[in-house]
Amino acid sequence: MEQRAHFIKKMDDLKVQVLRMSSMAETAMHNSVKALAECNAELAEDVIMNDIKINELECELDEHNLSLLALDQPMARDLRFIVGAMRISSNLERIGDQAVNLAHRAVFLSTRPPLPFNQQLDQICTVASDMVSKAVKAFADEDHELAAQVCGMDNEADALNVRILKGLIENMVSETRIVERGVHLIMAASHLERIADQATNIAESVIFITKGVNIKHQCKG
Repeated sequence: MEQRAHFIKKMDDLKVQVLRMSSMAETAMHNSVKALAECNAELAEDVIMNDIKINELECELDEHNLSLLALDQPMARDLRFIVGAMRISSNLERIGDQAVNLAHRAVFLSTRPPLPFNQQLDQICTVASDMVSKAVKAFADEDHELAAQVCGMDNEADALNVRILKGLIENMVSETRIVERGVHLIMAASHLERIADQATNIAESVIFITKGVNIKHQCKG
């Protein structure tokens, strides 16, 4: 009985650590988007500098998970939770990486004349942010229905990315002086679409944890 209580405590600690990492990744994403929208190089540099903290926490989570697997030999739902947490921590680290990529775009664009903040770019920022927030909440609440909702949002992010690409290319063809800045905005949209992909992956892991069903790669329409 005492051994089981100790194991449950370690599982609770694991969940807390994943949620802590998710908070850091969400903050990095929000700050990089804000830096891009406001041409705020200082805020962008903060995102870049703080990424090491997300990377370090992923390493700590890996060690925690491996210890649970090796020493406690979990089964059934407990095993799924640990495997899911490992996947989710990797997804969160990648969200942090994409936030850093966005921050680098913001640093570059802060030294150039501003372009109008594309309305569709604003929309994909909102969609990606909403997907990450809901995916994290789905994990926290172990809510497979909310996770499925996140999966259903991925096509919207993909479609917005395509529209941004087409629109900016058309603008660059007609106004060649904006090409360099336009390319960076295209890449920014791509980073946001990849953040949405990582949110989808988190949602898939939540469904795996709660339902025991592996739907990896099935969310893509």
